[in-house]
Amino acid sequence: MTNQPPRGQRDGAQAKGDQEEWHGHRIVTERDLGAVFDDDGDESAARRSKRKRAFHGIVLGLLITVLIAAAVVAQGITSGWIALPQAAPREPVETGCPAGPYLYQSPDTVTVNVYNTTATPGLAGEVAEALKERGFVVETVGNSTVNREGMTAIILSGPTGESAAFTLQQQIPGTQYIQDDREDASVDVVVGSAYDSLVPVEKAQAAPPGPITCPWQSEAPSGEAG
Repeated sequence: MTNQPPRGQRDGAQAKGDQEEWHGHRIVTERDLGAVFDDDGDESAARRSKRKRAFHGIVLGLLITVLIAAAVVAQGITSGWIALPQAAPREPVETGCPAGPYLYQSPDTVTVNVYNTTATPGLAGEVAEALKERGFVVETVGNSTVNREGMTAIILSGPTGESAAFTLQQQIPGTQYIQDDREDASVDVVVGSAYDSLVPVEKAQAAPPGPITCPWQSEAPSGEAG
């Protein structure tokens, strides 16, 4: 016979005396877990905040450095003690008379524009018809405001039309050549007051290889179709 209370009362007393133990072992409660994880969460948040502040400091420092460098460069350019590299200047176009020699071209490969600078009406059409009879391809017939005193005709072409210009110079005696910046091989014939007629076709076709005639240098006149 013992003085111990019945088992049910003993277990109930133990449960009432210490609800955090079970058969001699401590029970981990929600409060205990919250304390552990809250401490870890606070520490992790503190580390993240510290890294973020450090990153922002680095970015701000770099931005200030770039702004200072830009201000220094701008001041240097304005003052002239910093020189930026510049593209090499383009080579000037040679304005001398083309050297040649050039060969006489087949007229049907030469496209011609004919302009009249004189007071004689229909002169450009007359020259154009004469050139057509020799096989030249006439494209434009009109008038021009260019008129040099005593000129027979001015022959104009771009660099690719030099041989065609030589061929046309053999048709009209005393012509002068001027080169312009056109990219095709067409040729302009600007007829002046000293023009009389084309040379005989046999003489033109028999012309030996030779240079273009251009005793003066000036800017190319522009024809105005009309």
